[in-house]
Amino acid sequence: MNGTPILVNDVMTARVVALRTGAAFKDIVKAMREWRVSALPVLDDAGHVVGVVSEADLLPKEEYSGGDVGRYGQVQDFAEVRKAGAVTAGELMTTPAVMVAPDATLAHAARVMARNRVKRLPVVGRDGTLNGIVSRSDLLKIFLRDDEAIGEEVRRDVVVRLFGTHTEEIRSDVHDGVVTLAGRVHETALIPLAVRLARAVPGVVGVRCALVGMPRHPDLDPDLPDTDLPGAGRAVRP
Repeated sequence: MNGTPILVNDVMTARVVALRTGAAFKDIVKAMREWRVSALPVLDDAGHVVGVVSEADLLPKEEYSGGDVGRYGQVQDFAEVRKAGAVTAGELMTTPAVMVAPDATLAHAARVMARNRVKRLPVVGRDGTLNGIVSRSDLLKIFLRDDEAIGEEVRRDVVVRLFGTHTEEIRSDVHDGVVTLAGRVHETALIPLAVRLARAVPGVVGVRCALVGMPRHPDLDPDLPDTDLPGAGRAVRP
């Protein structure tokens, strides 16, 4: 990835079917079935995203088809009852639409989905027009990245970046997306940062860290603890 973060624009589906506010109920159902999606963005006459119609917006039509408004004849949810009588996308849609920008990170898109409990998001440009759709499965595509590519980026953007070009004693291996960092480093304070940077590399599933400091030389560093000995780094009473 050459150090460039993966953005929504990189994984979204650009070919999208959308509805106009006047789209009829049956046409909405047909579009969902044909495109095998559970939600569709709704556009106004200027092409701006104004809402989203999902299967959940359509279900009240069936739920209240027999005049069932709840126990004891009392309406349980006025919004759903109103949608049961809706016949166009403009009447059915959930608005305002929960959207994301094309230059948003995948982590941001995932948080927006989780917070709003939705499976897909319209991707909308600065002018408000629809650029595409990003779904949960799109966000997971990054984890299909092969181990070799991940390893090259970890080596270049984490190991070399933090510890310099002379890193023969540091090993970075990747297996099934899990990065293992092992070896000796001069600056142990950089180890937590190395773990965070490795975890941020696109496609990384997890990080195992076995980095340690350089061994102590008793003749040169008599007051420093030996990192190879049990209890290293802890004060020991005489």
